[in-house]
Amino acid sequence: MKIALLSPIAWRTPPRHYGPWERVVSLLCEGLVEKGIDVTLFATKDSQTRGKLDYICPAPYEEDKSIEPKVWECLHIAHLFEQANQFDLIHNHFDFLPLSYSRLVDTPIVTTIHGFSSPRILPVYQQYADRSYYVSISNADRHPTLNYIATVYHGIDLESFTFQSEPGNYLLYFGRIHPDKGAAEAIRIAKTFKMRLVMAGIIQDDRYFEQEVAPHLDGEFINYVGSVGPGDRDRLLGGAYALVHPIAFAEPFGLSVVEAMACGTPVVAFARGSMPEVIRDGNTGFLVESVEEAVEALTKIPAIERIACRQWVEERFSQERMVNDYLKVYEKVLELETAKRSRAQSVWGKEELICDEGNYRIRRLTIKPGQNLKWTSSTPVKQEWMVVQGAASLSLKNQKVLLKEGESINLSPEFELEIASTGVCSLVMIVTEVRDT
Repeated sequence: MKIALLSPIAWRTPPRHYGPWERVVSLLCEGLVEKGIDVTLFATKDSQTRGKLDYICPAPYEEDKSIEPKVWECLHIAHLFEQANQFDLIHNHFDFLPLSYSRLVDTPIVTTIHGFSSPRILPVYQQYADRSYYVSISNADRHPTLNYIATVYHGIDLESFTFQSEPGNYLLYFGRIHPDKGAAEAIRIAKTFKMRLVMAGIIQDDRYFEQEVAPHLDGEFINYVGSVGPGDRDRLLGGAYALVHPIAFAEPFGLSVVEAMACGTPVVAFARGSMPEVIRDGNTGFLVESVEEAVEALTKIPAIERIACRQWVEERFSQERMVNDYLKVYEKVLELETAKRSRAQSVWGKEELICDEGNYRIRRLTIKPGQNLKWTSSTPVKQEWMVVQGAASLSLKNQKVLLKEGESINLSPEFELEIASTGVCSLVMIVTEVRDT
C-alpha cells in the first residue's frame, strides 16, 4: 500500500511548537511507517519523517513571511496531484482546497476534516463529496449535509507526556489567544477561584490580546509564557492543578485537553463541540456551561484521580489506536474503489460518465438483456433515473416499478436499488444527480 500524506505548510511537520494539524499528520505518518506502510509525506522542506519526504515549499509560511501562503499552497497541492498515479491512496489533511483538484486524478482520496473554519467553505465539501471519503475528528463535528466513512479521534504520543501523580498549584490555559478559545474567561475563572494562571499559546488575535489579556498580565498571578515547544508543554501540562478550557465555539477535537489528561491533569471545559466525547465528565474533569460553574467545578478537582485521566487517554486517544483506525479506513476505501471498478467493467454492461459540471452529474448505464444490477447510493443528492432504451424492472425496498422507454423515476438521497433488464435489447438508463447549491 503506497500512501501520500498531504500536510499543511503553515508550520513544519512535526511542528516546533504550534501546529496541531501538522502534529497529527506527523504522528500518523510515523505510525504508518512503523507498520511497514510505504508513506510519502508532502510537507515543507524542513519537515522530518522516517518515511519519504517530498516538498516544493522551502519553509513554513508562518515562520518565513517572505513566502506568500496562497501561492505556495497551490504549488504544494499541485506538486502532489501531478504525481497522484504513483500512489494507491491520497490522504488529505489540507482542508478544502485539494478537493478542487480531485476530479483531475483517478487515485482514491481520503480527507480528514479538521473542523470547519466557516460555513462558507461547505460548498466545496458538498461539490466534491463524490470524489473524496470524508473522516470526521469527532462525531460532534459532523455536518448533516455530508457523508462520512468514519470518525477517527486524534491520537497522541503517550511517551511525550509524563504522568504526574500530584497536582500543582496553578491553573493552565493552553491554546490560541483568541475569543473562540476563551482566554478572557480563563482569566475571570482564575481570579474568582483565586489561583495563579499560566497562559501558553500563539497570539492569533492581536486586538483581543491587547484589550482582554495584556491588561491582566503581571508576571505572577496571571502569566503569559508564549507558545511553547514539547519539553515546556509536558512540564506545564503535568504541573497544573487543572486545565481550564472555556471555549466559545464548537471545538472540533481539542488536542490540549487530551494532552493534559495524559499527564494526569483534569480538565474543566465548557460543554461545547467535542468536549463531551473527549472528557469523561466527573471522572477525568468536568463539563460546565459558565464561568461560575467552572469555578465551582474547580473546587471538586481533588476528587478526580489523576491516574484515571491517564488511563482514559491510553484507552481512547493513543497514536497506535489512531493509526490502526486510519488503516481500517484505507482498507475499506480501497475495497470500495475496487468494487466500483469491477462494477464499471462487469459482464452486466457498463457505466459511463457523460457530464459532471456545476450542480449536475449525468451517467449512462447500459445493462445487457437478462442481467441484473444492484446499486447503492449513499450520496445526499436527488436522482432521476430515465429509460431511454429497453425495459426495466426496479426493486426499491418492498416496491417494484416497471419502466419502459421514455419513463423515469425520481429517487431520494441514500437508497438501495436492484435493476433488471427485462427487454429483448440492452437497457439504457440516464441517471441525473442534482446537487443542492
